[in-house]
Amino acid sequence: MSEHERGHGLNGARMPSDVGSRLSLFDRFATSANSFVSRAWFFALCLLMVLLWAPSILLIRDVDTWQLIINTVTTIVTFLLVALLQNTQKRGEDAAQQKLNAIADALADLMGELAEDRPSLRRDCQELREAVGLEDREGA
Repeated sequence: MSEHERGHGLNGARMPSDVGSRLSLFDRFATSANSFVSRAWFFALCLLMVLLWAPSILLIRDVDTWQLIINTVTTIVTFLLVALLQNTQKRGEDAAQQKLNAIADALADLMGELAEDRPSLRRDCQELREAVGLEDREGA
């Protein structure tokens, strides 16, 4: 039985069939937040917040306090959004890589079958098999 038939990719790489369909609570929340903040109306809401803040200088008179309000709000929102969006980006990259691994695995199997008739494919097939899962061995 090949590694692919056992549900594992070449070189221990994660394949799409190895991935469960259940997302953690945080992953589901991050996905929802990503969907929420990537819409045009969220940008419009942010713009509205700035437009409401700008004339508040007339009410707050102290420039330091006036600037502190917008700086604090935008810093907190940015800090939280970076963490959430990084989560969804990482999961998207992982999914794309797993799809590439599956394609490379299938192609390597096909090349292995054809290598008997075409010896030059044997070296290319070995290179492809070594490349599958490379992101796990070389990644940060």
